Amino acid sequence: MNDKNELLARLRIDRGEDSPAAAKWPWIASALLILLLILAGVWMFSGADPIPVRVQMARVTTINPAATSVLDATGYVRARRYATVSSKVTGKVMEVLIEEGMSVEQDQIVARLDDANARKVMDLSAAELVSAKTQVAEVRARLTEAKLTLERTTELAQKQLVSKAALDSARATFDSMQAQLANREAGVVLAERRMAMEQQYLDDLILRAPFAGVVISKDSQPGEMISPVSAGGGFTRTGICTIVDMSSLEIEVDVNEAYIQRVRPEQMVQATLEAYPDWRIPARVIAIIPTADRQKATVKVRIAFQELDQRILPDMGVKVAFLNPEPERGASHSEGIRVPTDAVRTEAGERVMFVIKDGIAQRRVVKLGGAGSEFVALEGLNPGEDFVVEIPENLQDGSEVNF
Repeated sequence: MNDKNELLARLRIDRGEDSPAAAKWPWIASALLILLLILAGVWMFSGADPIPVRVQMARVTTINPAATSVLDATGYVRARRYATVSSKVTGKVMEVLIEEGMSVEQDQIVARLDDANARKVMDLSAAELVSAKTQVAEVRARLTEAKLTLERTTELAQKQLVSKAALDSARATFDSMQAQLANREAGVVLAERRMAMEQQYLDDLILRAPFAGVVISKDSQPGEMISPVSAGGGFTRTGICTIVDMSSLEIEVDVNEAYIQRVRPEQMVQATLEAYPDWRIPARVIAIIPTADRQKATVKVRIAFQELDQRILPDMGVKVAFLNPEPERGASHSEGIRVPTDAVRTEAGERVMFVIKDGIAQRRVVKLGGAGSEFVALEGLNPGEDFVVEIPENLQDGSEVNF
């Protein structure tokens, strides 16, 4: 009996010890956590996105000492030919056929004004013209009758069959009909000219583009009043739209009068729009306006673009460099590689560039050659190599790039 009790006492569940499977779970979780940390570290140090850059191939060009700048100035793009399309008469806008940015041709209709009253007056003038022509036909018939009467009376008077008074009366009637015919014909001319004037008034209610260009502003809407002069307490518009002839764009700069002697007519200029700092536009001096501004102590200079582009817009800010019209004595042409000044960076007193090879940026120490205001001629850069045009701040030696 005691043996059975001892056996039953041994048959119990020991809850103080974990099973072998449960003991393995903490080790597996720790291993997975360490693996995730390793993968995250690898991604952080080796999975950074490539830096976007613009590259350009190095090419050997001739460096001309005369192409250096003798004077820098700032100004604006101006249009020599622009106009606000308005009306010769006061009227109500019925239809506007243009929008901003639209190109228009010369004499293209841009708007129409209310012509209801003008057309009624035009119809009245047409009726008056018809009446005047009818009166001319009537008087012409009566003149024919008076002429025949005068001829018969003259023949009878020669035979002394009628009195002299009858002959005088017939002659007076003929002369009167001639005068009336001339008066009626003048009335026809008057009616025609009045009708032409009304037609011109109708044409003035159709507003047309004075020249080919681009609409840069739309100033009126259908239903508004328009007038050639400002009236109505500011509720009357004075223009339909403003048109600019893009082929007349040029540059106007104010040059300090102390340096105006450095500028010559037909002098070559390099222009740089503030909106496109890497775009060098060839230009030339058109004229130096022969007067000075006493308040600003400047002289205005007009500069023409050598070639126009749709990116050039009126009132854009522009920087210009007046190039040396004559090379210095003893200067000679040389060959080198020209690059934009933005492609060079100064680090620890050295001028460096970044050359791209197999998608990796390589730091390259370069030596400056002759320099102009727009470009820098460099030594230490080989022809055919791709270099970064604008160096980003975060670009370093060995950075991965895309372009």
